[in-house]
Amino acid sequence: MLDTDRIKEAERNVSSYLRDGLLKKTDPNKKVIDILLRNAKESLIIAEETSQKGISDLWVIVCSYYAMFYYANAILLKLGYKVGEKIAHKVTSDALIVYVRGKLKKSLIEEYEETQKEALNIAGVRADELIESFDLERNKRSFIQYATTEAEKHSKSKTSLQRAKDFAKEMDKLLIS
Repeated sequence: MLDTDRIKEAERNVSSYLRDGLLKKTDPNKKVIDILLRNAKESLIIAEETSQKGISDLWVIVCSYYAMFYYANAILLKLGYKVGEKIAHKVTSDALIVYVRGKLKKSLIEEYEETQKEALNIAGVRADELIESFDLERNKRSFIQYATTEAEKHSKSKTSLQRAKDFAKEMDKLLIS
């Protein structure tokens, strides 16, 4: 779950990114959003096939992460924010916390209408888990690419793929609304 310090850090960072031009307010661009979604879905398909065929645990992790990264950038663009090229992964991660976390929480609450009081807590935890999964995968992808054994990569690749699928499912819902 995202802790208060991480949320505050993201809020400070996003203010700085906007000031420094690393994140820009823009009009949503459907053509670019569609390209990002195609890239996201392709990355998820490649991760799934690579996993099923046992080709490379490293690339299951990398493709799973990039599926999440493309989805994240698509939803941010739909909300009117364009991530620049410098430190794009960190900017995306922080912007998700600031701009998408609340919308995701609201979307999840609507799914759990019958148990609204309980759903508020569940949805908050779930929204935090989904956003945190992006951060975890971003860090894992970097570490896995450069500093782990094949056995470690295999066990971590399954988690990466599942996180990417969960993330994609929820981002698709936000993109439709």
